[in-house]
Amino acid sequence: MDCGAVSMVPHRRGCNHWVLLLFCCCLLAFPSHGPLMVEAFVGAYGINYGRIANNIPSPDKVVELLRNSKIRNVKIYDADHSVLDAFKGSGLNLVIAIPNGLVKDMAANESRSMEWLNQNVQPYLPQTRIVGITVGNEVLGGQDQSLYEPLVEAVKNVYNGLKSLHLESKIELFTPHSEAVFANSYPPSACIFKEELMAYMKPLLDFFSMIGSPFYVNAYPFLAYISDPEHIDINYALFKPNKGIVDPNTNLHYDNMFDAQIDAAYAALQAAGYNNMEVRVAETGWASSGDENEAGASSENARTYNFNLRKRLFLRKGTPLKPKRPVKAYIFALFNENQKPGPGSERHYGLFLPDGRISYDIGLSGLLPSSASSSVLSIKKLRAGGWIVHYLATVILSIFIFLAIVT
Repeated sequence: MDCGAVSMVPHRRGCNHWVLLLFCCCLLAFPSHGPLMVEAFVGAYGINYGRIANNIPSPDKVVELLRNSKIRNVKIYDADHSVLDAFKGSGLNLVIAIPNGLVKDMAANESRSMEWLNQNVQPYLPQTRIVGITVGNEVLGGQDQSLYEPLVEAVKNVYNGLKSLHLESKIELFTPHSEAVFANSYPPSACIFKEELMAYMKPLLDFFSMIGSPFYVNAYPFLAYISDPEHIDINYALFKPNKGIVDPNTNLHYDNMFDAQIDAAYAALQAAGYNNMEVRVAETGWASSGDENEAGASSENARTYNFNLRKRLFLRKGTPLKPKRPVKAYIFALFNENQKPGPGSERHYGLFLPDGRISYDIGLSGLLPSSASSSVLSIKKLRAGGWIVHYLATVILSIFIFLAIVT
């Protein structure tokens, strides 16, 4: 072996080491997540896009608004084609809905479910990222008891339709529940489902457990507060400093009602035998105005709740009962809906005004400039800080790997 050959060996080994180091950095910085599949819920924050109004922006403007605000998860209450068309190529995750009025039809005829999917889902994929379908909304515990029994069959028929289209692993199927399905919710660990609903709830949960769907609940500390403002600390409902509560059965401490409501749902599922089912929030929010008897409905309280909730969700942490399972929630709602029936609060949940400006500042960007100054730079810094920490850790780990190889 000549000197030239000997001198080239360390050089080649050094090159190989640096190539390996670069490869390791790429693996760590851009981790593989297996096959490319649509995620039903990216991150922890989503929003409900209700449209019972005659003064809100067009769907294409809404897409622009959502992109400006960096909100990727969106849920609507029907399958309106103007919305589906507007979301094409947007990259936004969209959950569409089969309204309560179609539940009986879907339950009675599997071909009807297939027809609905062929009209409202299949033609729009993959350009429109339809990642979920809700079958009904707050059916169990609702006033129309004739929908209770058909709900399960409707869900099954829609799932079979998705399966026929080979979409069952790409589109999540669920039905949101109100707090009316629970017999009690205080303390959280004592929560159980109403006995009279179990004949319908159990087969529904059995099916969702089999296909891996989460349990979705509409959790509103606002509604709990206005039902009993004399005995509920508004600071507890708004995520503001307060002494909180201690669950006497678990000794877990709760400093906000939102977490307590989620853990109450977990407790009800566990009591019914569904220990591993994830709880997600299909709706939560706070009204910025309401009727005289709706205590706490104000712009300031709405801003406080939604700001603190957004900050809490961005931390991607769990609840006292499920600390390792990050909470995911759809906020209600994108706009004030001026044609919604019911009490005044129903028309004042929007984060945005009809012209696309923000209703109040929680760190979102509207379609038009607002005079409100940003008060949530800390959230953006927090997220940026998380990004920096992640990549700093990546670099350090890569260096250690490199040193281990060369030595």
